[in-house]
Amino acid sequence: QVRLIETGGGLVQAGGSLRLSCAASGGTDSRYVMGWFRHGPESDREFVAAITWSGGGTSYAGSVKGRFTISRDNAKNTVYLQMSSLKPEDTAVYYCAADSPPYLTRSSQFTFENWDYWGQGTQVTVSS
Repeated sequence: QVRLIETGGGLVQAGGSLRLSCAASGGTDSRYVMGWFRHGPESDREFVAAITWSGGGTSYAGSVKGRFTISRDNAKNTVYLQMSSLKPEDTAVYYCAADSPPYLTRSSQFTFENWDYWGQGTQVTVSS
């Protein structure tokens, strides 16, 4: 069973930065596509970003494009979400997700339930 453990959430003022980490352990296939979702107080769970197992392909939600960067270190089985220029609208519980082969399509990746594994989430609060 794959376990995903998110860390790095916290309270930050608008304009600040945070880096979230998600460490994966267990499972039978380490070549996971990794992603981040969030569930805020004024919206349902939404896609944030995703990255291929090689790190060569990434995708972002339009609301975070240019401000957030997803990356991974396969030697550490860890994916990161660097968040900059944070806004109060970014306040949410952020969830790490993983998908084993056969991989998601470019369209199915946007639905949280389509992913194979999920973490428990980490709270990010941005104050104004």
